[in-house]
Amino acid sequence: MAGKKIKRYRAAGGVVLDDRGRVLLLRREVPREETPSLEIRLPKGHIEPGETPEQAARREVCEESGYCHLAVLADLGEGRTEFDFRGKHIIRDEHYFLMRLTRPDRQPPHHPNPQSEEALFQPLWAESLDEAETLLTFESEKAFVRRARAWLAQTSSLTTGA
Repeated sequence: MAGKKIKRYRAAGGVVLDDRGRVLLLRREVPREETPSLEIRLPKGHIEPGETPEQAARREVCEESGYCHLAVLADLGEGRTEFDFRGKHIIRDEHYFLMRLTRPDRQPPHHPNPQSEEALFQPLWAESLDEAETLLTFESEKAFVRRARAWLAQTSSLTTGA
């Protein structure tokens, strides 16, 4: 990290479930040197000035996936991710929410910059939280899927009296 410029920012996103318990993921081919790599991600992005983390999460899910009808079920909290990218050391504080899709209709994703890497995302539905955790590329996002699973298990045991 010595000599690298440090970039810090905040991001927010969602672990989004549909009415069948499937999990919304985003798939994209990322240009890296000669060989593109495949990334499977949760929808998320920068928190804009004046936005709350929840507002940013809703906006980012809608922009990146086209699924815009969302209900927030739980605040999954924050985590910090650090990595090196294009000569910079990135420190990103991520805030995720567990969300349920309230309507299955999908709008075309709308990116402020259609040429951005984010515009390359394609929605991919994992059949379960377990499958989502297996498919996700990054450990930091897998941790939020585990938080969602724990919240759902706790909520289920409270409502069933188990």
